[in-house]
Amino acid sequence: MVACTTHALQDKHTRDHMNNYMHLAGRILLAIIFVLSGFGKLGNPAGTAGYMQAMGVPTILLWPTVALELLGGIAIVIGFQTRWVALALAAFSVISAAIFHSNFADQMQMIHFLKNLAIAGGFLLLASTGATALSIDSRKK
Repeated sequence: MVACTTHALQDKHTRDHMNNYMHLAGRILLAIIFVLSGFGKLGNPAGTAGYMQAMGVPTILLWPTVALELLGGIAIVIGFQTRWVALALAAFSVISAAIFHSNFADQMQMIHFLKNLAIAGGFLLLASTGATALSIDSRKK
């Protein structure tokens, strides 16, 4: 009986350890598109502002968008204020899908729309769980 209990505890420890690394990998995969997009906007702010303007979005939102993408993406990777940042990026993903990718006659735009919704779904799951042991959030507990 003791051997069975010890084995079960070892299995749980191994699962928890693996889950922590999978959770970190998931955060990185969710965040990388935002970090790269933020850097891209930094590299061509005039082009981004022009695109925003063409889509009816005030260009005053350029720098808050860059900040959300860069800082939010980094916060997700390091697991800082994970639940709140995940909610913000989920909302951002849905809003940007509706504004920039709602031309469903264009199959590529529909795919981008659905990609944004899938990313939002990932962030909602992350918001519900919060960051795991491999995060700044876990150090504050």
